[in-house]
Amino acid sequence: MSGYFGTEMQRRLQAQAEANVAFSNATPGLCQTGRTMGCDDTDRLGWERIEQFIDRDGVCGFRLIPAGKAEELKSRLAERNFRFDTWDVFLADRATALAASETIVSRGPPNGLIDLERPTDPEGEYTARIQALMGGAGVVPFSGSLLVGAFGPATTLAVGDDKGAVLAAAHGYLPHNTYSPYHGYAWGGLVAVAQSQRGKGLGNYVNARMIVSVFRELDATHIYELVSPSNVPSRRMVESCGLRPEPDLVCGIATSNDSASFTR
Repeated sequence: MSGYFGTEMQRRLQAQAEANVAFSNATPGLCQTGRTMGCDDTDRLGWERIEQFIDRDGVCGFRLIPAGKAEELKSRLAERNFRFDTWDVFLADRATALAASETIVSRGPPNGLIDLERPTDPEGEYTARIQALMGGAGVVPFSGSLLVGAFGPATTLAVGDDKGAVLAAAHGYLPHNTYSPYHGYAWGGLVAVAQSQRGKGLGNYVNARMIVSVFRELDATHIYELVSPSNVPSRRMVESCGLRPEPDLVCGIATSNDSASFTR
């Protein structure tokens, strides 16, 4: 199974993430970031292994790192000519996120749109259309296998019209292994809305559906999403679903200083 999507580098990294699913599940300090190797505890994983990842792949993801360790992380990466691009963490517990998100979902999709079926075929045309929507919105999607949950609990939601056009999508999954203090935390993201449908509340709706799914179906304890400081619409979207900024935690990605931003 695969269903890789994007540039040659993005496809290579998606394949790498898939190939290392068992390794990520069994190794303290590792987590599944979907598009790269990932770390949620630099002390337990160790810098030698982190450096191996960035030397091999040119990139490494970091999830829910204590803010106090961010400067050390930046400093160590700078020594290897890498930078640390970060996003703000928005977080909510089950009760808070469900209360807000189920209220949104109860109103139904806006503009007469409909909830579409969930993708099940990693290499199917429907999965590829969801990936294309994400890519067109500037979001590097996961592989088809990860989107459909072939390697672990995951949920991908889509909204469209009665002709089957995919107009919005979102994804949630459980990235942290049993060694992590964040084992029950779901990551939500890959939210994409077609340009023609923006500003109508569709992002709030599909994001809320994803949140309800990770709690009701994946049995998550918390949900977190990542938003850049300048992305005001996305910040409003996640806050409408009950999430709030968590300044004590940092998520980001290590990339070489001469490379472009990896994803939006």
